[in-house]
Amino acid sequence: MGALSGIRVLDLSRILAGPWAAQILGDLGAEVLKIERPGSGDDTRHWGPPWLQDDSGRDTDTAAYFLCANRNKRSVTIDIARAEGQALVRELAAACDVLIENYKRGALVRYGLDYASLKTLNPRLVYCSITGFGHSGPYAARAGYDFLIQGLGGLMSITGRGDDEPGGGPLKAGVALTDILTGLYAANAVQAALIRREASGCGQHVDMALLDVQVACLANQAMNFLTTGRPPGRLGNAHPNIVPYQDFPTADGHMILAIGNDAQFARFCDEAGAPGLAADPRFASNRARVVHRAELIPLLEALTVKRETARWISALEAIGVPCGPINDLAAVFADVQVAERGLRLDLRGDDGVAVPQVASPIRLSESPVAYLRPPPRLGADTDAVLGELLGRSPDDLARLRREGVI
Repeated sequence: MGALSGIRVLDLSRILAGPWAAQILGDLGAEVLKIERPGSGDDTRHWGPPWLQDDSGRDTDTAAYFLCANRNKRSVTIDIARAEGQALVRELAAACDVLIENYKRGALVRYGLDYASLKTLNPRLVYCSITGFGHSGPYAARAGYDFLIQGLGGLMSITGRGDDEPGGGPLKAGVALTDILTGLYAANAVQAALIRREASGCGQHVDMALLDVQVACLANQAMNFLTTGRPPGRLGNAHPNIVPYQDFPTADGHMILAIGNDAQFARFCDEAGAPGLAADPRFASNRARVVHRAELIPLLEALTVKRETARWISALEAIGVPCGPINDLAAVFADVQVAERGLRLDLRGDDGVAVPQVASPIRLSESPVAYLRPPPRLGADTDAVLGELLGRSPDDLARLRREGVI
């Protein structure tokens, strides 16, 4: 039994934020029904290359992108632009606990699939809407995309090197981080609403906005601004409040130093053969090191280039100084810790094709995450779901398929 066994989720979302939230719920044991457009499905099925390969090394028609957010789901193809398709989705919503959608505000009203309409059919429904800007405010009607929100929401203003440095300028994160964080918040909010439902007997509307999430996740950088009134700038890989806490060159590449207190800094200086740096009033405390960052960093770089990365890491780990390499993804999945924690796995579907996956980071001792289904083939579960939940006969399903409703 998963932690959310017995909960049924209707996933009307596509791309990343909504599917990410639904996948988390599915990993935790919920039954997830992914509603997709007949013939094409979720946009990310086509966002390749690269493509999933079969056991012979040939490309399939499923993009790798789709695989990251759609395991533990059943694919049901329904055309919600058709009146009969809308009716099918309403029937499914009446049999579900949660609905997740990421249409533009008001887009589902004309289909009778908005929260107000479905609440009358299923008052216990937890209805989660994910949009760029939420259901209120002057931007509510705008479409929102991760890259846009990273810029508008301030993340890019603090990511990248300063304008006066080589390669300077704002950068987005290497993954669609705002979408992923919104999916995480949405999954938390849905579970909170389900717990509340146990006391109240009623569902509720969850209004999630990418911009809200991005601003909330500015964390210490937001506080740096709110307490001083000065917008923080870009520091590359450096930390605005801790020094040294960044990448450093080595004899054969780079390493990360993540020194969080004065004792660690003193131990590093001893190991590097420069104990005088830790005694220097300019560098003796973190507060002083932040003020004198520009003077300290070149002195440290002159020390770190004297040894190879592996030698530094071995020596510094032995004395409790936080450090590490900068791995590419091949090195990440070859890492012994990553392997021991089982973060890479393969799932096989009914067609026998092995689908690589990144495991959930959630570890529950009594109700562990289960990997029951690889990301589904488009429409693979349409007949089974509509037959099981709605009682549609084979003849009725054949008619709906002929008419293009499913």
